[in-house]
Amino acid sequence: MSIELQNIKNRFGIIGNFPALNRALEKSIQVAPTDISVLVIGESGVGKEFIPKIIHAESRRKHQPYIVVNCGAIPEGTIDSELFGHEKGAFTGATATRKGYFEVADGGTIFLDEVGELPLQTQVRLLRVLESGEFMKVGSSQVQKTNVRIVAATNVNMMKAIHDGRFREDLYYRLNTVQIDMPPLRERKGDIHLLFRKFSIDFAEKYRMPELELEPSAVHYIENYTFPGNIRQLRNLVEQMTVVERNRNVTVEKLAEYIPMETHLPMVVNTPNAQKQNDFGNEREIMYKILFDMRSDINDLKSLTSELIKNRGTSDLSSQEKTLINRIYTPETQQQTVTPGSLLYFEDNNNPVQTPTIISNSDDSYEDIEDIEVEENKPESLSLQNNEKDLIIKALEKHKGRRNKAADELGISQRTLYRKIKQYNLED
Repeated sequence: MSIELQNIKNRFGIIGNFPALNRALEKSIQVAPTDISVLVIGESGVGKEFIPKIIHAESRRKHQPYIVVNCGAIPEGTIDSELFGHEKGAFTGATATRKGYFEVADGGTIFLDEVGELPLQTQVRLLRVLESGEFMKVGSSQVQKTNVRIVAATNVNMMKAIHDGRFREDLYYRLNTVQIDMPPLRERKGDIHLLFRKFSIDFAEKYRMPELELEPSAVHYIENYTFPGNIRQLRNLVEQMTVVERNRNVTVEKLAEYIPMETHLPMVVNTPNAQKQNDFGNEREIMYKILFDMRSDINDLKSLTSELIKNRGTSDLSSQEKTLINRIYTPETQQQTVTPGSLLYFEDNNNPVQTPTIISNSDDSYEDIEDIEVEENKPESLSLQNNEKDLIIKALEKHKGRRNKAADELGISQRTLYRKIKQYNLED
C-alpha cells in the first residue's frame, strides 16, 4: 500500500485493507485533480460519503465551498428552489430572493447524495448545468453561470431505474464519467474486527467506559454475519453494547442476542399475514398441509390433462404422451363407476399399456363430476385422509362455511374443495 493511500486513510479515519476498498480510494485520488463528474455506487451504509470528501480535499477546489445535498430528503416541490434558488414571489411563501446551492458553491464541489431519487423535472435542470454550467432560478428568466464540480452517489440500481423511466439515461452517462464502487461490509470479512475495535475505542472514550473486547468465537461469529446495514449497522451495534453491557468481554452468546445469525430453515413466523394464511398449531399439521397441497396440485394436473384430452381426443396423441398420461392415472381407475366426464381405460392393440379416453359431458355442473383420484385403503393413506379432512373442517369453521375463503387458506381451488367436501360428507 502506498504512503499516499495510507495518509488518506489516517486523515479521514478509514479502516480496512480490503482490495476493493483500496481501489476505490486510489481512483478517488487519481480523479481529484480533474473536474470530471464522479458517480459513487454502493449499498446504504458502506461509507460512500468519504469519496467526495477525499476528491474535494485533493482537488484544486479544496479552499472553495463543499456542499452536501441529500436528494432523497428534500420534498419534490421545493428541490428546484433548494438547488437553483428562487426569485421573490415565484411561489407562495417566497418572500425574498434566495440563492441555491449551485450559486453558493460556485468554484467548489457539490455532493449529490441519493441522486437516484431526483424528480425527472429536476434531472433536466441538472443535465443543463452539467453540460453548459448554466441554470435559472425558479421564477426567473435570467440565465446564470456556475462552475461547480459534481460528485453523485446512489444505492439504487441505476440501469433498472432507467429501464423503469425513473432516471434519464443521458444524465446517468453524464454523471458516470468515472464510477467508483464501494464494497459492502459482508465482503470485507478481515476488516470487520478492525472496525469493531475502532468503534469500541471511540465510544469508550466518548462515554468514559472501558472498551469492549471480543472473544475468539465472537470474532468468528461477527466476521460471518452479513450486516445488511453495513458499517452504519456495525457502528450502532458497538455503541449500543458499549452503553448497555456491563461485562466488557463479549461472548458469542451475548453477540447473538444483538445480531442473531440468519437461518434459511423453514419456520413459523407469528405475523398477522402468516397467521391469516396458516392457522395450524404444530409442525405435524404443517407437514400434512404441505402434503395436502402437493396432492391438490397433482389433482389439478390430472384435471388439466383430462380437459386437454377432451379438446384434442386420443387419436392424435403420441406414444410418449400416452405413456405420460398412464403414469399419471393409475390402473385402479378402471374400478370407478363410468359417468359422463370421467376417465375410461381401454386396451390399445398397438400398445399394451392402457390409455385413457374421455366420454364427453355436455353438463358441466359440479354434481356430475367424479373425483379422478383413487384412494387406497392403506394405513398411511387413511392417516393422510383423516388429517386432510381435519384441515378442511378447521378452514370451514374458521371462515364460517365460506368456501371461497377456506379454499384460499388451503391453497386449492374452490372446485377441488367442493370435491373434497363431497368426498368426506361435509355438506352443510
